[in-house]
Amino acid sequence: MSKADFKKLDCYRARSGEFRVVDVPPLQYLMIDGYGDPNTSASFREAVETLFPLAYKLKFASQQELGLDYVVMPLEGLWWADDMDSFTTARDKSKWHFTVMIMQPEWITGDMLQAAKRKVAAAGRGPGPEEGGRETLGRGLITNLRPKKR
Repeated sequence: MSKADFKKLDCYRARSGEFRVVDVPPLQYLMIDGYGDPNTSASFREAVETLFPLAYKLKFASQQELGLDYVVMPLEGLWWADDMDSFTTARDKSKWHFTVMIMQPEWITGDMLQAAKRKVAAAGRGPGPEEGGRETLGRGLITNLRPKKR
């Protein structure tokens, strides 16, 4: 069985120290929203602890049910604040909002996600089946930069 690696998509191939304009197509993600400092908030930790078990349950379900294998994508995040001073000049991370997400192949269905949520909850990993939504996010044209390694 061959393994799809979505990190090879052009939109995931930032080059160190080089700005690029990239067209990001609509992609499907597992997403959880939260609030607070990512270094200290239970909300952030629980979101991450929920997403990865779901992502791996979906990967194994895809292999077993569909015969399709893929590399589990890395964690991504969106960050903002109600008052942008908290995000910029004051840098008060306790007032940040976040969405953590892991990209999923288009063939992962809502039924597969619900089954994975039940299995994760039954195993006692993660806050429960109500967490972890599936959403398509299209970003369009963006500027992509990966910082140079130090």
